[in-house]
Amino acid sequence: MLGGASFLVPDWPAPARVRSAQTTRIGGAGQGVYAGFNLATHVGDDAQRVAANRAELRRALSLPAEPRWLEQVHGVRARQLPSATCNATDAAWTASPGEVCVVMSADCLPVLFCDEAGSCVATAHAGWRGLADGVLEATIAAMPAAPSRLMAWLGPAIGPQAFEIGAEVRARFVADDASAAQYFVAAADAGKDAGKYWADLYGLARARLRKAGLQNIHGGGFCTYTDADRFFSFRRDRVCGRMASLIWLQP
Repeated sequence: MLGGASFLVPDWPAPARVRSAQTTRIGGAGQGVYAGFNLATHVGDDAQRVAANRAELRRALSLPAEPRWLEQVHGVRARQLPSATCNATDAAWTASPGEVCVVMSADCLPVLFCDEAGSCVATAHAGWRGLADGVLEATIAAMPAAPSRLMAWLGPAIGPQAFEIGAEVRARFVADDASAAQYFVAAADAGKDAGKYWADLYGLARARLRKAGLQNIHGGGFCTYTDADRFFSFRRDRVCGRMASLIWLQP
């Protein structure tokens, strides 16, 4: 617990100069449906409370600069930082010390990347659309390190027992890779309506990362939907705050 806000520290073998953190909803100035540590300005929360939370984020983590907040659009573009404009993108990478890459989420899967030499870092926001369209692969391709030299950490996302989707979503993944079928369980088996499935975002992401050349994959195992004390969840609450996944190279 730092300054009233609670953070998760990614458990992965990143080099010492790579710094990373994952926020939770615990602490902060938020009230009502935004109760806790909301860091998003686009969800209807009071602007002054969000500003106070962002100031606390910078202070508690001793960030070297203001994070490069993105306008996430469920796309696949990966933008290099520093950049004069970095809006309308769902991933960012940098080889510049002091540039803080960040994505926000509340059920979608945040993924942190770094190389084993500690020369570059990245963040990616992967909901099912971005995951199916290749946001992780686009991020890997943009980074100036061979995929075999990269590692990834999977942050808090909706879990496989809570993420119900339609048959059309499953079809998107299976059309690209038939082996993806293993990451979908027919919801009818759990007494739900026919034509619905439980989807495993973590399993889908790990499979895509391995196919792209990564073997050093960590994290996962969270569920934003069921863990209401620690995490915001759009599926659960509809109107809610957002958590942040941050990574940077220490100057």
